[in-house]
Amino acid sequence: MTRATEDKTGNLPLLPTIFADAMAPVVRNTDAGRELVMMRWWMPCPPQFGAEPVTNIHNTASPHWRRWLGPASRCLVPVTSFCELEDNKPRKTATWFAADESRPLFCFAGIWTAWTGTRGAKAAPAVGDHLLYGFLTT
Repeated sequence: MTRATEDKTGNLPLLPTIFADAMAPVVRNTDAGRELVMMRWWMPCPPQFGAEPVTNIHNTASPHWRRWLGPASRCLVPVTSFCELEDNKPRKTATWFAADESRPLFCFAGIWTAWTGTRGAKAAPAVGDHLLYGFLTT
């Protein structure tokens, strides 16, 4: 489906869904061809909007996103379903998305970047270098 020629995900277990800030397989272009590699779902937010990372990029005309819109930063994100959390008080509410109830495989267009910092859950933070991606949506 994505014509990836190299799988760098290792012995990837079944991932029934993708959550924000979690690792997931992403297809990106390299000089050697397309590769499947694990990345974390969250892109750096424009500074004027605070520190919260972004999962979905809507405004591709924004100067913040332009640096990642070229071919070198484009990717495909294969999914069967994914979850987004709405920050309702007192608890976050999960909203699930899939093409239909049978959850067939489909792909999102996305962008990716290398980033250094702390990501992951507060209970188990991942510090260091990360590959991050976000969905391009309308």
